[in-house]
Amino acid sequence: MKTNLLMNFSVDKESNKINVQREFAAAPDKVWTAWTDPKWLDQWWAPKPWQTVTVSMDFSEGGMWLYYMQGPEGERHYCRDDYKTIDPGKSFSAQDAFCDADGNINEEWPRMTWHNTFEGRGNSTMVHIVITFDKPEDLEKIIEMGFKEGFTMAMENLDGIFGGE
Repeated sequence: MKTNLLMNFSVDKESNKINVQREFAAAPDKVWTAWTDPKWLDQWWAPKPWQTVTVSMDFSEGGMWLYYMQGPEGERHYCRDDYKTIDPGKSFSAQDAFCDADGNINEEWPRMTWHNTFEGRGNSTMVHIVITFDKPEDLEKIIEMGFKEGFTMAMENLDGIFGGE
């Protein structure tokens, strides 16, 4: 198993963006599937001990992924991703939001626009992630809630899935 996988996480406050480069020890088609198939997403998206549960998913331009993260005490935090662009196997973008169980957006929390690009590198895949916020306060709020730590844990969960590669 590859042990020196790249993980770069940077915050660009001037442009209201988070930039992440993350390498996985798996072929691009497997990494793409892990990011776009709810059976896979449910296995790794939430930082442990939380779990992701997909309510519904339509991975198409204009489609939506509605899911919740369930905590160890049974608490649920609902989210939705609205898919904007998809270039199969190569990239996709989506706007993320906190919401209720019916997918109604919670306007008290910022929305984030994700653009994910997948790049094959021999026996591994690099995922380039750019998360854009409308204003600096939105970026700060997400950072303060522990986004970096939680997202890093989720990336490690995905490493565990690919551990046998």
